[in-house]
Amino acid sequence: MYQPYPAAGPVPDPQPVPPPRSVLNAVRLMYAGAALELLALIIAVATRASLKWAILARHPFYNPAQVHHAEVARAVPLVVGALVATGLWLWMAWANSRGRNWARVLSAVFFGINTFDLFISFFVVRATATMIVGVVIWLVGLVAIVLLFSTESAPFFRPQPVQR
Repeated sequence: MYQPYPAAGPVPDPQPVPPPRSVLNAVRLMYAGAALELLALIIAVATRASLKWAILARHPFYNPAQVHHAEVARAVPLVVGALVATGLWLWMAWANSRGRNWARVLSAVFFGINTFDLFISFFVVRATATMIVGVVIWLVGLVAIVLLFSTESAPFFRPQPVQR
C-alpha cells in the first residue's frame, strides 16, 4: 500500500553568522576607499592647473591647443574612473558584509586591476596630489584584501549548510 511522505513541518531559516571583526574592518576600509575615490575626484578637478604644468614639463613644445587636449584626455578618464571606482567600492562593501564569497574574490580581482593601474600611472603625466591619493587608495585596498582573506574571515564566507 502507498504511504505518503511524512511532512516535518516548516524548515526554519538558518541563523546568519555574524561577520567577524576582520570582515567588519575590511568593509569599513571599503567605505573609506569609496570616500577616498571621491576625494581623488575633487583633487583631480582642483589640480587641473598642476596637471597642465606637468604636461608642459614633459612636453615643453606643445602649443596651447595641444596642452588643452592632453589635459582633457587625462582629466576625463580620471573623473569617470573615480565615479566607477566609488560605485565598485560601495558594491563590494555591501556584498562582502553579507558573506558573499564571489564578492571576496571579485574584490581581489579589482585590487589587482587597481595595482596595475597604479603601476601604469607612474608612467603617465599626473599631478602629484593625484598620485599620493592613488597610493593611499591602493594601501586601503591592500589592507582590505588581507583582512578579507585572513583565517578569521574564512568561515564567514563558507556556504552555510541548510538545516532541516
